[in-house]
Amino acid sequence: MPRKPLRVVAADEKPAPKRAFTVSTAASEGTRRDLLVAVRDRVAKAVGDEATPPRDLAALTKRLTDIAREIEALDARAVEEGESAEHGEVDAHFDASAI
Repeated sequence: MPRKPLRVVAADEKPAPKRAFTVSTAASEGTRRDLLVAVRDRVAKAVGDEATPPRDLAALTKRLTDIAREIEALDARAVEEGESAEHGEVDAHFDASAI
């Protein structure tokens, strides 16, 4: 498959949003963060679903907060290491005048 040619990025252009993984896709193709985000989203959906049995809500809510804490810890570690929390890249502003 041929690659797209490179182009100049506009100053106000934002990166494309990262695709959302399903739990199974994140487990096989994604990073640990991708998997945690997919599981968090799935658990959050179950917590918000009126059909979820009340007996399951406490465990699901606890797991949801645990997953959120794990994601925050991964993001904090990435920031400390100089990487973007979501993209694993150095997050610095490009200054064309520096060239």
